[in-house]
Amino acid sequence: MPATPHVEKHFTATETVRDVVIGMADGLTVPFALAAGLAAAVSSTRIIVTAGLAEIVAGAIAMGLGGYLAARTDADITVRSARERIGKLTTYAARRSKRSRGYSTATV
Repeated sequence: MPATPHVEKHFTATETVRDVVIGMADGLTVPFALAAGLAAAVSSTRIIVTAGLAEIVAGAIAMGLGGYLAARTDADITVRSARERIGKLTTYAARRSKRSRGYSTATV
């Protein structure tokens, strides 16, 4: 047996890597498809390159805004859910307190 214990280190940033891979796949697929479609219809390479670059910029903006809005919505839902839980716990504690006060005065 080895003298030192075996320690496994696992990759923990799976969500970030997943988002990057999906974003890159989507971000590269659309410009190539646009370029292929334009190449069949237009003979000027300048138009094809310009349209491809414009689509890359537009796609990056759209993906960035989509990611921002998704993260913001998720944070808003988390805050709202926490507030609801706190409200329910406060209401429960107040009811329990009233009951315990009612029982203590009734027994005296």
